[in-house]
Amino acid sequence: MRKIVKRLLSIELPKRRSAFLWGPRKTGKTHWIREHFAKPGDEVIDLLQTDLIAEYASRPALLRERYRGNRTIIDEVQKIPALLDEVHWLIENRKASFLLSGSSARKLRRGYANLLGGRAWRNELGPLSFLEVGGFDLEKAMHSGMLPPHFLSEEPGKDLRAYVADYLKEEIAAEGTVRNLPAFAEFLRVAALTNAELLSYTNIARETGVSAKVVGTYFEILEDTLLGARLSPWARAKNRRLIRADKFFLFDVGVANFLARRHPVAGSSDFGKSFEHFILLEILNYRRYFQPDLDVAYWRTAGGHEVDFILGDMEAAIEVKSGARVHEGDLRGLRALAEEHRVRRRIVVCDERQPRRTEEIEILPWRVFLEELFSGEVVAGPAA
Repeated sequence: MRKIVKRLLSIELPKRRSAFLWGPRKTGKTHWIREHFAKPGDEVIDLLQTDLIAEYASRPALLRERYRGNRTIIDEVQKIPALLDEVHWLIENRKASFLLSGSSARKLRRGYANLLGGRAWRNELGPLSFLEVGGFDLEKAMHSGMLPPHFLSEEPGKDLRAYVADYLKEEIAAEGTVRNLPAFAEFLRVAALTNAELLSYTNIARETGVSAKVVGTYFEILEDTLLGARLSPWARAKNRRLIRADKFFLFDVGVANFLARRHPVAGSSDFGKSFEHFILLEILNYRRYFQPDLDVAYWRTAGGHEVDFILGDMEAAIEVKSGARVHEGDLRGLRALAEEHRVRRRIVVCDERQPRRTEEIEILPWRVFLEELFSGEVVAGPAA
């Protein structure tokens, strides 16, 4: 039976300190705040309540006038950007402590570029990690994705459809972010189809029916609303000419597969793409909760050699293969990389049953790899 057994996020907020908690819609921010953060005596302002949002939108100064020295939690703070002026004043003049949560910093960033100028720590809650759930089934997770309500749902397809519709309606249309909503909806589908591939604004523009400049803006919207992340190329070449284009990954494997109309079945090419996506999302979860400054990149030469992920300063090079058997040809990219760079660990993540080693390349079952990653063995940094 699938169930959530824990969340990896932990926020210890000393007195007189403040923090942001960002996360895409449906990652469970409100539930986490109420179950794991809020204490008796905290003031909780939930801006999903229409009466509260009406009060504070018309008169943000109410936050200052009602302040009584309690630690204050403001949920969905991006709905009223002007509240940050009052938060700023209270932090500076009353040494107030805030937790400010929301699903998008885009609206805030447009008017408040510094987001309190470093006065609030940044935290992020992402989709579930496999470590956070019991009864984890990889193939089912490819279909449902790892957003808590979808992962636990008996009908994740319907939930995913509603999620995309709500995102377009509430995050995009409601904020007037784009003028052409049908074009943006088509862009989402094309972005999902090109998930994990080299970014070409020109090609995506051709498929979407808008200009390459608009496509660039659309990708910025996905990043600002936390629905995706860029993966930059490792750029320190010695002898080989490297590819310089970014890749883009959507934030959840279930959302990506729903938008692309993919149905990954073990052994298929769609499953292979989804498996690589899943491993990256786990790496990003590790970075999100335990090592925020960890660099994650990919390596690809103009001659076609490629390594899926480079962690840190060549601390680990990761190649992902979804098959139950790793073959000699699967090691070419890691071998080519080792000719140019000294890599602390070269790893193939796969579905083999037992770990093994060939030359200096480790072949690790995906569960073993992820357990080592989160225990701090793959890259140097604080352990889970």
